[in-house]
Amino acid sequence: MTPRGLRGRDLLLVAVICVVWAGNFLTSAFALREIPPFLFTAVRLAILALALGAFVKPPQNGQWPLLVAVALCNGVLHFGLSFWALHLAGDLASPAIVMQSYVPMAALLAWWWLGERFGWRTGIAIALSFGGVLVLGFDPIVLDAPASLVLMLVSALFLAIGTVLMRRLSGMNMVSQQGWTAILGLLPLLALSAIFEPHGFEALRDASWIGWGGAAYAALFASLLGHGLYYVLVQRHPVAQVTPWLLLAPVGAVLLGMAFWGDRPGPQLWIGGAMVLGGVLIIALRALAKQRPLPPGEAL
Repeated sequence: MTPRGLRGRDLLLVAVICVVWAGNFLTSAFALREIPPFLFTAVRLAILALALGAFVKPPQNGQWPLLVAVALCNGVLHFGLSFWALHLAGDLASPAIVMQSYVPMAALLAWWWLGERFGWRTGIAIALSFGGVLVLGFDPIVLDAPASLVLMLVSALFLAIGTVLMRRLSGMNMVSQQGWTAILGLLPLLALSAIFEPHGFEALRDASWIGWGGAAYAALFASLLGHGLYYVLVQRHPVAQVTPWLLLAPVGAVLLGMAFWGDRPGPQLWIGGAMVLGGVLIIALRALAKQRPLPPGEAL
């Protein structure tokens, strides 16, 4: 991996990743008008499992429990709850921004579970991010759907847990991780849908190309293309050097929400969002200074 920063073609790849992940908020929001969240997530993972099933490799001995835990945290609870939050939200901006709170959560969990220490600058950045969530929560459009904010925070927590657990997985590439997450997460999601979305399959049967297209976009573009290009980048550069650029994805989601979803963010959302993303950026830059891996959370 080269020590120099990203430039030229690699910056173009970053731009593609961020556009694809930002677009996933918009396409999923439209699709969730037709397909309920848990079932939508199951369809997404089913498409991903079909695409990657032939390429997955079994984990090393003794790592099955850890792999199952990662799949449940990332594939079932993170994705399922985040799509539920997006379904309830009145905008795209607040879910896209609150999602990033997984970064300070992961830093705290790594300190608690793995003994990873962080300095006072990172501590201030963590406090800044969580303070931003509080400020953002007073935006009128967020107050109209407070359950969305709570669900996205819980979703971010499970992503943070999955992120920390992934550090203990060894000998698995990104294709196998995504493939097994899809395969292992499918049945639990179908069970959750059967319990909480009793008319979900009727909605799926009646869904238009918008609903099916949103699920296909999430699987093929957000997961396969987005994470595939990310994997290419981390073969060339340290992970900590790539992740700060990926904060452009939630910024793109905010802009798409304003252009196509009718979002009109108020001052609380702008200030709170700046605090959240600013804190996350500082954490990412401190990780870069220490060359500490900081895996990105897929933008849904």
